[in-house]
Amino acid sequence: MKQTQHFPKDQLSIVYQLLRWTLLILPVAIITGSLVALFLWLLDTVTHIRWQHPWLLYILPFAGILIYWLYKWGGKSADKGNNLIMDEIHQPGGGVPARMAPLVLITTIITHLFGGSAGREGTAVQIGGSMAGWIGRVLKLNEADIKIILMTGIAAGFGAVFGTPVTGAVFALEVLAIGVMRYDALIPCLVAGVLADVVCSSWGISHTHYHIDYESMAATIGIPYIHADLLLLAKVIAGGVAFGLTSFLFSWLMHKIKSTANAYIKIPWLVPFAGGIIIIVLCWILRTDAYLGLGVTTSSPDSLGPSIVNSFRADADISYMSWFWKLLFTAITLGMGFKGGEVTPLFFMGAALGNALGHLMGAPVDLMAGLGFIAVFAGATNTPLACTIMGVELFGTHHVIYFAVACFTAYYFSGHSGIYSAQRLVVPKKR
Repeated sequence: MKQTQHFPKDQLSIVYQLLRWTLLILPVAIITGSLVALFLWLLDTVTHIRWQHPWLLYILPFAGILIYWLYKWGGKSADKGNNLIMDEIHQPGGGVPARMAPLVLITTIITHLFGGSAGREGTAVQIGGSMAGWIGRVLKLNEADIKIILMTGIAAGFGAVFGTPVTGAVFALEVLAIGVMRYDALIPCLVAGVLADVVCSSWGISHTHYHIDYESMAATIGIPYIHADLLLLAKVIAGGVAFGLTSFLFSWLMHKIKSTANAYIKIPWLVPFAGGIIIIVLCWILRTDAYLGLGVTTSSPDSLGPSIVNSFRADADISYMSWFWKLLFTAITLGMGFKGGEVTPLFFMGAALGNALGHLMGAPVDLMAGLGFIAVFAGATNTPLACTIMGVELFGTHHVIYFAVACFTAYYFSGHSGIYSAQRLVVPKKR
């Protein structure tokens, strides 16, 4: 369709919209960034408490009962979590309740204090979405603006919790539907992600730094302008397939555990209680607590055991099955009613699997760990563009071709399932 340009009317209208949305987003970013900073500080505090008192794990089943009743008494629709925010963006209805923010913050802290295997992204996104929804109601925004401000809440929460503002913006645009992106919220989401990250950092919150030390060499084999090692590229593609299948396995298993538990355990509060018991038994069987909590680092600074940070080391003491054990622990924790995000455990699964593949295929371990870190996440959330950008924000631009290849491949091989049931399928991955 032919577009008619009206200069300078169009440009002045754009300036007005930018100023308007910046003013609307400012309270969303300030509140979300501050609450995420509080959440990250509390999360770090309770993680160290659990490390110092391992016996807290044995209270996990009872913590699950507490979480159930907190949502039963005061949660209402907030129990749907991220899916509620996405549903409200697709079709505004009852709104995202403000109570979602304190509820998910408190219950996620409880989950981590007593040893549940969960992440933090879901909590941060729900904080951002609920605060954005509340501000939208206070300001009496119309339906179209409510959709956009909820998307800025997602961007603000994600950008602040990981220190990746551009990723947060693209994630908010890409996660709603498979195969399409909404560009009407492009600038608002970017502003929200950047401002929330600035606010969070201003509270003194620092994020974990990951490093890929491998320096790739181009191997053109007579083909000009190929700026990649072709043999390594083939290994990255193979790794991308494995990362995508891992994404599929996690999404399928988590949903399967949830449906099976609810079908066979007739008393609802016994579902998280049973989940806590299973986690304790698995720790006994494996004789380790390495797969509890976030898994970013180990309880001992000198340990080379399974963790995200250690996965980037070739000399780490990480088994070829570490990725699977984290997958199983997290699927049980979240599938049986505990609260928290999926993304940081997905980072663990991907990094640990990348470490294993690096050893098996003779590829750089740190590079493969970094690729797994972002690619398993890409497959599980169906957000390959956001995850490629995350690779750049976390690891730099040097390996961006490998980032894209791994994330895009994982996206296709993860199928149409994902961790978010409210995510809509618009453009199928296969025709």
